[in-house]
Amino acid sequence: MENLLVEIKDRSAAEILAWALDKFGAKVALASSFGAEDMVMIDMMAKLGQFKVFTLDTGRLHEETYQLICQARERYPQMDLRVMFPDRTAVEEMVNSKGINLFYESVENRKACCYVRKIEPLSRALAGLDAWITGLRADQTPNRSAMNLIETDRVPLTQQTIVKINPLLHWTNDQVWNYIKENNVPYNVLHDRGFPSIGCAPCTRAIEPGEDLRAGRWWWELDNKECGLHVGAEGKLVRATVT
Repeated sequence: MENLLVEIKDRSAAEILAWALDKFGAKVALASSFGAEDMVMIDMMAKLGQFKVFTLDTGRLHEETYQLICQARERYPQMDLRVMFPDRTAVEEMVNSKGINLFYESVENRKACCYVRKIEPLSRALAGLDAWITGLRADQTPNRSAMNLIETDRVPLTQQTIVKINPLLHWTNDQVWNYIKENNVPYNVLHDRGFPSIGCAPCTRAIEPGEDLRAGRWWWELDNKECGLHVGAEGKLVRATVT
């Protein structure tokens, strides 16, 4: 992994994406929630040719997110989009036993909901891939500041080893938005309404000036601002390493 890090450490985000597509071909995909960072990379990758994207439709997304997905599919025909849904039986069992908005009642319930709606579908999305690309930035959370441009990751349920690539890791929020404006990239209109981070509708709110960028995610919880896609149960980066 250190050899791969040496290969890309001095490259731009666009160059890292070109490298990833060349090195992994059909075995690499962008994991996208269609946030601002993801739209930047979708635009960059579209300039390189065909590319794969998967997104997790939890069944609880904002309508504005669905509208953007439609826009992106029309704007970027180079994008091979795969939409992953949670297991129907698991959702029915969870909702019928714990309620439709169980996540407000306890951290345990919230993590259970994230597991069913996000982590299990992620594991299926990553099956068969050698690498995945994320829009993580180091300045988003303390957890993410410890990440690297490229890491060895493990698929949550199968523990399959997979390469994880974070091309925008060292970008700032201003760089993201400057790129969007300069390239006329479509984006989620909720960003204009104070939502820097957009997830499920019941679990995301706009933030106040001066608040942390992740303050609008699971705002009723004091500390944990991760759903488990990139961290373990304790909120630590336990899967990702550079060894």
